[in-house]
Amino acid sequence: MDSLITIGETARRSGVAASALRFYEERGLIASERAGSGHRRFPRSVLRRIAFIVFAQRIGLTLDEIGDELAKLPGDRMPNQRDWSRLSSAWRTRIDARIAELERLRDSLTECIGCGCLSIRRCRLANPDDRAGRAGPGPRYWLD
Repeated sequence: MDSLITIGETARRSGVAASALRFYEERGLIASERAGSGHRRFPRSVLRRIAFIVFAQRIGLTLDEIGDELAKLPGDRMPNQRDWSRLSSAWRTRIDARIAELERLRDSLTECIGCGCLSIRRCRLANPDDRAGRAGPGPRYWLD
């Protein structure tokens, strides 16, 4: 049986504010039990779910997407390493795409991104006569 810990202890151990824990619970991402006093008590295993939520947010998943992923975990037992591995392995492609996007952004910081501003001297070379502007608004070279 999984021992129960207070919301304060859960916040301390997970590094996530108690207010965020209550919000995650409202969204159905984690669950608590209520003590006789009405105070929340979380199973110790919730710490792994919280770590998963934090990680998933850092790679860009929305809370709805995180909820969909967490729903894939078994409800009748504590998830094991295989369950967590299966869940996160599908993210490799998404993480690789995010890395590629960030590298492209880093490498384009001093280059023209096709914004149509024509204010940078280099734009006369990379975007003469605002060719990118004819393709539509926004950072055209970045979007395409």
